[in-house]
Amino acid sequence: MGRGRANWRRLFPLLLVCAGALPAQPDKPTISVDVNMVVLHATVCNRQGGFISGLQERDFRVFEDGAPEQIRFFGHEDVPVAVGLVVDNSASMRPKKQNVTAAALAFIRASNPRDQMFVVNFNEHVRFGLPGSEPFSASPAELQAALNREPATGKTALYDAVLAGLEHLRQSSLEKKVLIVISDGGDNASRYTLGRVLAAAARSNAIIYTIGLFDENDADGNPGVLRKIARASGGEAFLPADLKQVVPVCERIAQDIRHQYTIAYAPTDLKLDSSYHKVRVTALGPHGSKLLVRVRQGYTATPAGVVETSR
Repeated sequence: MGRGRANWRRLFPLLLVCAGALPAQPDKPTISVDVNMVVLHATVCNRQGGFISGLQERDFRVFEDGAPEQIRFFGHEDVPVAVGLVVDNSASMRPKKQNVTAAALAFIRASNPRDQMFVVNFNEHVRFGLPGSEPFSASPAELQAALNREPATGKTALYDAVLAGLEHLRQSSLEKKVLIVISDGGDNASRYTLGRVLAAAARSNAIIYTIGLFDENDADGNPGVLRKIARASGGEAFLPADLKQVVPVCERIAQDIRHQYTIAYAPTDLKLDSSYHKVRVTALGPHGSKLLVRVRQGYTATPAGVVETSR
């Protein structure tokens, strides 16, 4: 573990703007910082797509607008995560519902047992699968019941459902947050627009993974939308060609979440002028081999002092 291990868990997981001390929480220490921090989650893979663990802070380099930055905090721990499963239950998903439920359950079983999870079922309406008195659950049986609560029928309000999931994640006290969206990417019933979703995803501290399931003659299928939503958050879009691949995809996402590195740096020349700053992270493996790093691609620092992530 690199510098700052004792303090790391007090950092907000994606982006933190602070001056002075962070507010104290019961039974938790505060840390004092006098700089603005950009915090990133990075997934590192080899050329074959295998996850790379065991890297140290010295193996990473961070660049903002092409200039190198000094890493101030570094972590690589399997911490509990707040996870929203956003599942398309429109009529076009009816033949796929059994596979989708099996895949979601595979993700649940492969996750940290301390994770906080919830289910968003949507067609033209957006409904939470757990009872209103229970915002999160770690019980596979409860989550399975939540996944099966709604029949597959009606139109598709994908954008409304993603926004509802992002908003619900805010209720969790866990620092790391994830949405998994399973859909064909079509939308014909939302009140909100794709632009609103992309802006919310970019501002959110959540990582979004999307899984696209398409029929050959599905006129509503839109893989491009799913790619954009995932990319805006630093997540990844999966478009399996066969329904049988959905379970392995969900298991891979669970592993992705467990293997991420968390990196924070203080921008050398931060200007709160609404300018966009590109971020690049590189990593080297044994013998200087280059590794693939997936991370958010930048942020915008606003005059109000709020730093927003962006794709």
